[in-house]
Amino acid sequence: MKKIKKGDIVARKSHGKDILFVVKNIIHTNRGEIAILRGIVDRIESDSEIEDLEIVDKQIVKERMQTLNYKMNSQIAQTKDKRKGKEYRIGIVSPYARNKEKIITGKILHLDGDRKYSEKSYYYYKKLGLNAIVKNISEYKQPRVVYRLLQTYNPDILVITGHDGMIKKGKDYHNIYNYRNSKYFIQTVKEARRYDEEKNSHLVIFARSLSKLF
Repeated sequence: MKKIKKGDIVARKSHGKDILFVVKNIIHTNRGEIAILRGIVDRIESDSEIEDLEIVDKQIVKERMQTLNYKMNSQIAQTKDKRKGKEYRIGIVSPYARNKEKIITGKILHLDGDRKYSEKSYYYYKKLGLNAIVKNISEYKQPRVVYRLLQTYNPDILVITGHDGMIKKGKDYHNIYNYRNSKYFIQTVKEARRYDEEKNSHLVIFARSLSKLF
């Protein structure tokens, strides 16, 4: 069997190979080698024993990504269709406005903990004609920098996203400290609300960590 290394695309045999992960790192413990994993389609962070992982064929990865892109492009097309004949009055005129249509959107600041997801988000924002600034910032750093970034860019909308997942020893699903990154998202929102109260900016905040229990 081919040795699994950092950067490989893998799936967990014990979970029916349901999610595709990239190996972020491999650490050595007293129970053997453990891979630190990040989902490439699903927003989940996990760890797994090397023996439970299997390298995924490149064609399967390509097909999964093509399916995801098809769904995203279909949703974008539907969104553009719904815009026709409508008028929004928040912010900046969209380049998709035609004839008498006037489509205006607000400025978006989006913080995401994963570089590839950040790049994809920026791509789709542009495809939709939205005025968005996307920053790739690790989840644990987001609470430290969000206030400064809000001051710098003065957005109408703040989006906070990243990976999450329940830690192996966690038992209480309702306790945020049993999750890897939920506490950071909460801290980031609190800092954003502090900014909003101090500046009276009427900031709209969307914060979501997508996780899967395991």
